[in-house]
Amino acid sequence: MEFAGTLSCRPGVTVKNRMAILSGAAFGAALIVFMTAGNLFAHHGLSAYDMSKAVSLKGTVTEFAFINPHSAIHLETKDDKGNSEQWLVEADSPNNLARAGWKKDSIKTGDQVTIVGNRAKDGSKILRLQKVVFSDGRELKPREGNEY
Repeated sequence: MEFAGTLSCRPGVTVKNRMAILSGAAFGAALIVFMTAGNLFAHHGLSAYDMSKAVSLKGTVTEFAFINPHSAIHLETKDDKGNSEQWLVEADSPNNLARAGWKKDSIKTGDQVTIVGNRAKDGSKILRLQKVVFSDGRELKPREGNEY
């Protein structure tokens, strides 16, 4: 049995037209899934960091970005040979930090701080924040209490 594309399922809709509509809908649905899947996998949580040990970095804040999705502290430090290094310290969202008492001006450019955090597993100069210790001994943590 061969269809010539004129068999009608409903008045005015041929099998050929119906297949085109279904194909277009399937393509559109697939496109939406592929476009949003990247966002689902992009948020890595803590899996990118070595959570088995914390490291400390002492340096000067060059920028504090109190922005979504993650706030960031840009820190200039010195390596063992005295060469300048730029580090990115990733913190929680501004909403989470605000619950722990942070404000957009809690950290200022030029502040001398020690950052405690977990280094990126890939060896890049990225740290996940555990706490900030200021030169006067004051501490800021991304969450209230000892929870990390």
